[in-house]
Amino acid sequence: MLLHLSADRSNMSVVSMPRDTLVDIPKCTDPDDDKVYPALTSKMTNDSLGRGGPGCTVATWEKLTDIHIDHFIMVDFSGVVSMADAIGGVPVCVDANIYSHTRTGHGSGLRLEEGTTSIKGKQALQWLRTRYGFEDNTDIARAKAQHQYMNSMVRQLRENATLSSPNKLRKLAETATEALTVDDGLGSVTKLYDLSNELRKVPTKRITMTTMPWQYAADGNRVVPKPEEAEKVFRLVREDIALDGKDKKKTAKETTTSDKAAADDEIGITVENGTRTDTLAPVSGRAGTVAELLVGKGFTKAAADRTTATAAEKTLIRYPSLDLKGDALRVAKVLGVPTSSVKKSTDVSGVTLVVGADWRDGTTYKAPKEDDSLPESEDTFNGADTKACMHVNPDFTW
Repeated sequence: MLLHLSADRSNMSVVSMPRDTLVDIPKCTDPDDDKVYPALTSKMTNDSLGRGGPGCTVATWEKLTDIHIDHFIMVDFSGVVSMADAIGGVPVCVDANIYSHTRTGHGSGLRLEEGTTSIKGKQALQWLRTRYGFEDNTDIARAKAQHQYMNSMVRQLRENATLSSPNKLRKLAETATEALTVDDGLGSVTKLYDLSNELRKVPTKRITMTTMPWQYAADGNRVVPKPEEAEKVFRLVREDIALDGKDKKKTAKETTTSDKAAADDEIGITVENGTRTDTLAPVSGRAGTVAELLVGKGFTKAAADRTTATAAEKTLIRYPSLDLKGDALRVAKVLGVPTSSVKKSTDVSGVTLVVGADWRDGTTYKAPKEDDSLPESEDTFNGADTKACMHVNPDFTW
């Protein structure tokens, strides 16, 4: 799950990736023994964890989403169950009696009556692992059940955090610390405590959990990101736009980054001609024209790359590392390029402007209007929804 806490702490977004998603896994190095794992293509996303640990999973997500990930928190099933026990149980709901069990031994063994039940211990573990019995018996349905569980657990944690019993609060803190594996940036009780305070600023009604838009892969057994819709979700997260649609659109000026832009005349910019399309030849000299435009605006180190002819549907600004993000955003602001078109890329060595097919002429870029609404999906949960109920597959009821 990818969790994004908004810069102003007004909302939180959580995007699940189905375990069966086929992705490209980059080359990873195990930090414990320096073992190097070669890059892989079209492999299940959960394979990444076994190729050097959580760092490889983070790198895989960054490659897919083009989102910089600041931290990771890893918690196994037993850790989640211990949290459920510490808060006295997590309420979950099913719309019919359910027994997750098949004659061939498949199923988690979860057995619940219709309605809402507070679960902990073995039942909590069964709920999180249940695939056979929810909806169409897929990993997608299991992710929905996990969303319902997490939303409910967050509400329970908030209620417990307001209690006046120091002993109970200490027990909660100790349980949470023991259940988590985190990166060095969160590797102390103080840092985790500070993070929890930031998370608590978000109202539950502004917490949105969803599943990455997906479609079946060619073999029909695995899934892949649904091209346009998945990228749209990633863009919203990348640009700090709330998934519940209750945010104003952010401009390049409002986009926050720890990297400050250099002076305009110190920013090196390579301009590439990406105006070629399937039906049109590239506009001759377009990179040079736009480079001259940038020089005229004070970016005196802008220069055209006349050796590279690419095809880009829309104009993009790429940067290779976070220390150049501020420079890239500065160029975007001056040209009127939206932040959705400013992307980190290891394919460039410096700030690179790719003039796309949407800017074949003229000196003023007009960005196409973008829809910032979440793609319609029944797999979206609101953190304040206390009436969410999992649909039980009729073959697994009793």
